[in-house]
Amino acid sequence: MIKPNMIEHNKDWQREQKLIEFSQQTLTPFWQSRNDGFIEGQQGKQLYWVSFTRPENTKVILLVNGRIESVYKYQEVFWDLVEQGYDVYSYDHRGQGMSERCCADKQIGHVEHFDYYIKDMHHVVEAFNLSRYQKRFILAHSMGGAISTRYLQTHPSHHFDAIAFSAPMIGIQMQWYLRPISGPLTKWMSSRSPDPVYAPGQKPYYNKPFETNDLTHSALRYQWFRGLYEQQPEIQLGGVSTHWAHQSLIAAKLCGKEAHKLNLPVLLMQASQDTIVDNAAQRRFINKINKTKPGLAQLAIIQGARHELFFETDQLRSQALAQCLKFFAQQS
Repeated sequence: MIKPNMIEHNKDWQREQKLIEFSQQTLTPFWQSRNDGFIEGQQGKQLYWVSFTRPENTKVILLVNGRIESVYKYQEVFWDLVEQGYDVYSYDHRGQGMSERCCADKQIGHVEHFDYYIKDMHHVVEAFNLSRYQKRFILAHSMGGAISTRYLQTHPSHHFDAIAFSAPMIGIQMQWYLRPISGPLTKWMSSRSPDPVYAPGQKPYYNKPFETNDLTHSALRYQWFRGLYEQQPEIQLGGVSTHWAHQSLIAAKLCGKEAHKLNLPVLLMQASQDTIVDNAAQRRFINKINKTKPGLAQLAIIQGARHELFFETDQLRSQALAQCLKFFAQQS
């Protein structure tokens, strides 16, 4: 078992200033050693997956990433998890990354029904066949948090032992005056066009300057993954469609409404400076779980962090990684 104090003082995570060197010397050969392929998801969509496995490992983490992301972006996270003795599996959601896109304009972040994400996750879990492991965990970020929540709520006979959320999309951040009308408004906008169109204010992918980004305080990690997207334009994705917005609002609401259906230990890591997802909705989610199942859910606030906890500065990222691994170790 990993001792929590060993996790909390892992100096190997202090690598931000040497990130380029670490990427070239360590991450590149590590990434090239991955297992990968495609799994057929709902409606026959081809979903790209990766895994890192060692014969001696008895614990596994399924990492479920967020909107606009790809497994390619998570190389540093995969490395850290594998170094802690976990096998790791992950995949790209339909419509993004290396997986099959959902509409003719490949830049639009679109999904026909949010349930397709959930059914895709079920296909992936079945295909990975994680039954050989003694302990099975989920680590889910942002939109991946909403997908994983709905998967667990709709598949109560799942075989996972615990889930750790990183800034999950239990609610979407918006101005207070939009909240009462957001559902009907996005439904109306979605119905206006038979083909996917960008929601207001959304546009194709562009390399947003670090100075105006809402994701991280780490200029080096931000530049690293933006550089990756420039080198591999096939994983680029732009803004969301009106239909995605409508479907995601429904899904986020269901996450909270059916919070009591979760039947495994929960850690929710919240970024105190998040401007992407709704932190108040996350707190209500945790409280609702604990109201029916006291102590099942924990809230860990990473003070000063922006949305992408695992791409933050060393100080903030290390806190999130330590919290996550300590939580999983406690379940072991």
